[in-house]
Amino acid sequence: MSRAFVKEDDQEEHPIIPNRAPLPDGVLNYVTPEGFQALQKELEELEAERNAVPKEETPERRSALTVINGKINMLVERINSAEVVDTPKEPLEEIRFGAYVTFRFKTENADRTFQIVGVDEANVKAMKIGFTAPIARVLLGKKAGDIAELKLEHGTREIHIKNVTYGKG
Repeated sequence: MSRAFVKEDDQEEHPIIPNRAPLPDGVLNYVTPEGFQALQKELEELEAERNAVPKEETPERRSALTVINGKINMLVERINSAEVVDTPKEPLEEIRFGAYVTFRFKTENADRTFQIVGVDEANVKAMKIGFTAPIARVLLGKKAGDIAELKLEHGTREIHIKNVTYGKG
């Protein structure tokens, strides 16, 4: 049947399923133990949300299930590809995945502390930076007392590394 004979109300819009944080090609999906637990909790919440969708067959139900199932599929893919990285048992001087890093930009008077985590765990408000972020990449391998250079579009920012720990900051 030609689309000309279909009522506009009968045409369903395809729901948009938001992508998860991008992981560069060939990069392993590292995640902290806490991050892995958060991914599993998110999966449980999505499954509960799917179970709470009304059973009555409607376009809204189909749309809601499409979005939820799409999110679940992407999340399961991330969980299955996750490489859990435990925090080192002994103190390390070097910045690695999972480290809490306290630093100061040369041009600022305040210290900042963040943890280097997996891409799905990254949350700037919680001071968790994904290991693929430019600032994390320039800090990896450095030690307290080192200076790192973060190259930006309009110049370079000097980062003075103050402290590296592997427990809560």
